[in-house]
Amino acid sequence: MPNDLNWDSFKVNEDRAVLVTPDGREFHPYELVTFPIWKAEYYALREKYGRISSPPMRPAREPLTVYRGPKRTAPAPWVPTRDKMK
Repeated sequence: MPNDLNWDSFKVNEDRAVLVTPDGREFHPYELVTFPIWKAEYYALREKYGRISSPPMRPAREPLTVYRGPKRTAPAPWVPTRDKMK
């Protein structure tokens, strides 16, 4: 994560490939792409029906496996840049 106070307490779960927020919510990278749409829908529904008192928490989707030819392979392990130079 960037060395910035805005990202304080955020984590990345490398095994599941998800972003974990300080309150424990998990987001898959493909879910982050749809956030602007979700935000617009949320504000439209909030204007029409009011605030939601306790929205449901759902686990993040499982990451997709990489498709290569007739079979699926596991993605390569992530190595931080600082460790690649060694």
